[in-house]
Amino acid sequence: METYDALLASIAPAAGTGRIIFDPATGEAVGEAPIHDVDYLERAVAAAVAAQPAWAALGHDARSAVLLKAADAVERSAEELARLLSREQGKPLNGPNARFEVGACVAWLRATASLPLEPETIVDDGETRAELNYRPIGVVGAIGPWNWPMMITVWQLAPALRMGNTVVVKPSEYTPLSVLALVKVINEELPEGLLAVVSGGRDVGARLAEHPAIGKVMFTGSTATGSAIIKSSADTVKRLTLELGGNDAGIVLPDADPKAIAQDIFWGAFINTGQTCAALKRLYVHDDIYDAVCEELTAVAEAMPMGNGLDENNVLGPLQNKAQYDVVANLVEAARASGARVLLGGNPDTSQPGYFYPTTLVADIDNDNPLVAEEQFGPALPIIRYSTIDEAVEKANGLDVGLGASVWSRDLAAAREVAARIQAGTVWINRHGAVDPRIPFGGAKKSGYGVEFGVEGLKALGVPQVING
Repeated sequence: METYDALLASIAPAAGTGRIIFDPATGEAVGEAPIHDVDYLERAVAAAVAAQPAWAALGHDARSAVLLKAADAVERSAEELARLLSREQGKPLNGPNARFEVGACVAWLRATASLPLEPETIVDDGETRAELNYRPIGVVGAIGPWNWPMMITVWQLAPALRMGNTVVVKPSEYTPLSVLALVKVINEELPEGLLAVVSGGRDVGARLAEHPAIGKVMFTGSTATGSAIIKSSADTVKRLTLELGGNDAGIVLPDADPKAIAQDIFWGAFINTGQTCAALKRLYVHDDIYDAVCEELTAVAEAMPMGNGLDENNVLGPLQNKAQYDVVANLVEAARASGARVLLGGNPDTSQPGYFYPTTLVADIDNDNPLVAEEQFGPALPIIRYSTIDEAVEKANGLDVGLGASVWSRDLAAAREVAARIQAGTVWINRHGAVDPRIPFGGAKKSGYGVEFGVEGLKALGVPQVING
């Protein structure tokens, strides 16, 4: 285990050759990230190609044992990684934030190593025998986002490695240090050449998506970038897993207890200060309990401290970058101008450093308002009235994205009936955004395709092969 300063120094480029990364909470320099170019990517891919056959030949048990050692290494460096993540991404150490994210990396590595994957006998009737197996793809390209940079990188690399692939990671330009440090720690336990990280710009990402030696690309990010990756990957007929933008709806049924659900709704919406693809981003509440839900949710939100992530008291942090801050601020101002009622927040203190936007709740807002119809990806939640279940379902399904959704009710049977009508990859009941390494996760409509997690996610990192005879 290295100290924080030693870990940061170990990933730094030669002095003056990199790019300075700034803390979104303070504006202070966090460290210097290397600027890798396409030539660097080509060398990383070549090394991954060379290392893959021997790694695949080890078999599942041996590869799983290596992943378990990698999990132990991440756990040993957990506090140093969490501190770096907090400074670079902005999320606080406490709450479902930086320490939580590093802990999730450990949990996902261990869970992925433990997933069963046995050959499946499809037909065996005495005349015909067919067995389904999954073989490694080869080299996997993993392109990650800035909101959960460490955790999503592990979501991509863990199943890829377990299946016998090698991996080349391209982190977001906003949060390269976190991923560089994470990969450095994991590589302490991996054979050389299996896992590389390329800290470059859009040219590197574009080359990764089209590279003939890359057999699959995994991407988490915007729908627009996902569409570009689809086009770039077409000539080489790559396999793709795309987890793209979402604008998750939550429907509160009239029998729900406003006080009992308020805190879970809050964290469903405001985890990572709202910067989560599968966060609750528009809340539909029945007329009968609308005012009560607004009141209880406001009380919870008022009590949640926001500030510098290294302060142990805070559970909400800044927006990670100025561009995202402007998106949230503009959407809230447009909602206010339209006559919507701001229950809380909406009044940022621009005299202080950092991209802090206050926790904001907006009521009595039209369903076609941009704050509802567009993904805000920040700490602002619109709360929309509805009168009938059919109306709520129609509004929830009215957008061209469908990553997640939720239904809130004391009646589980009624909640499940409503859930079945919602067009989303995952619908949670009485919670939102709770992912699990054992349970497949993926989007509907323009929120992407392919699944991650669980045995189904593991299979997605392999090529199905039927042995018939």
